[in-house]
Amino acid sequence: MTSSYDAIVIGLGGMGSAAAYRLAARGLRVLGLERFTPGHDRGSSHGGSRVTRQAYFEDPAYVPLLLRAADLWEQVERDSGRDIVTYTGGVMIGRPDSRTVAGSKLSAEQWGLAHDMLDAAEIRRRFPTLNPADDEIALYEAMAGFVRPEESVLAHLQLAGQAGAELHFEETVAEWAAEGSGVRVTTDQDTYTAGRLVICPGAWAPDLLAGLGVDFEIERQVMYWFAPEGGTAAFVPESHPVYIWEVDADTQFYGFPAIDGPDGGAKVAMFRGGRRCTPETIDREVHDAEVEAIRTHLRPRIPALPGPLLHAATCMYTNTADEHFVIAAHPAHSQVTVACGFSGHGFKFVPVVGEILADLAAEGSTPHPIALFDPARLLPASRKAHP
Repeated sequence: MTSSYDAIVIGLGGMGSAAAYRLAARGLRVLGLERFTPGHDRGSSHGGSRVTRQAYFEDPAYVPLLLRAADLWEQVERDSGRDIVTYTGGVMIGRPDSRTVAGSKLSAEQWGLAHDMLDAAEIRRRFPTLNPADDEIALYEAMAGFVRPEESVLAHLQLAGQAGAELHFEETVAEWAAEGSGVRVTTDQDTYTAGRLVICPGAWAPDLLAGLGVDFEIERQVMYWFAPEGGTAAFVPESHPVYIWEVDADTQFYGFPAIDGPDGGAKVAMFRGGRRCTPETIDREVHDAEVEAIRTHLRPRIPALPGPLLHAATCMYTNTADEHFVIAAHPAHSQVTVACGFSGHGFKFVPVVGEILADLAAEGSTPHPIALFDPARLLPASRKAHP
C-alpha cells in the first residue's frame, strides 16, 4: 500500500535534515529519506568542522542569508541542546588584490560588517602561529568560526522527529516522478506519494536531478589533522583563528584551531582543486603524495603545523560551473524544490537553506534573496527558452 504525505525530503544530510525540520515544524506530514545512517560520513556533511564567516568573498549577495543563519543556528542549538557553532574569529589571507581578501573586504564594506584589515606584521603579532609574506594582508572578522556538521545534522533530525517527521534511514531512492500536482517516490523498499518533494541530493545530484539540465561536477576532497610541533597549546581557539589562505589564483587552503583537545590535532584542507569522481568511484584512501603536497603549502606559512599526520578523511564537493548554489523550484515541476551544488562553501547556510526550502515547498516563494541560485543561469539558451 502506497503511503502519502504532504512533503517528502530526499537526502537527510545538512540541507535535507534542516528542510525536514522546518517543514514538519509548520505542521506538514513529512517523510525524510536517507540512503545511509544518521550523520554518516559518506557524503559532504562530516569531518568535525566547517568554516563559518560573514564577510563573504564569493559574493556580497550571500551576506543577508548568513546573518539570518546566525540567528537560526542559535535557535537550533537552544532547542536541540547541542553545541554546533563556535565563533573563534577568522582571517582571510592573501595579497591585497586576491579574491579572498578583496572579495571579503567588498562584502564587509557593503553590508557594514565589523572587520579589521591587518598587514603582515600585525597578522604575525596577533596570531604568532601564522607567518604571512611581507606583501600579504588579511581581513579579520570576529564573527567567523566553525560549525560542527555532524552535530548540525543530528540536531535537525532530532528536531524534525520531535515535530512529527517520519524519517527513514538506509533506504535508497530509486526514482521520483511528478504526477499531476503531486509526486511519487520509489525506493528500494516502498513507494510513497506526496503533494510536494524537496530534493537535497548532495553528490548524488547528477543521478537524481539528471532532468534539471545542470552539469554538476563531483570533486574528491581530503581533510587532514596534523599534530603541531610542540603540541596544540599555541593552536587553541583563543590564540589561533580559522583561516582561508589564498596562495595564488588557483590555490587556497583553509584550517581551524585545535578544537578537539590536545590529542585531536589541527585540521587543514585544500579549498577546491580535487579530482573528479562519483559517489561510487571516489578513492577513500589518502596517499602520501597528497599529505606531502599540503605540507609544502603549510611549512612556510604555519611552520609549526605540519607535524605528524594524525588522520585524514575524504569528502565530496558538488560544484556548479560558477560555484554558486542551486536553490529553486524545479523549472519543469513546480511541486518539486531542489537544493544542490553547494560547492564546498554551503554548510554555514544550513539552517537558512532549510527555512528557504520550507518556504518554497509550502508557500511557493520565499522572502529570502535567492535570485543568484536560479538554475536557469546555468542552462544553454535553448533550454532557457524551451524548458
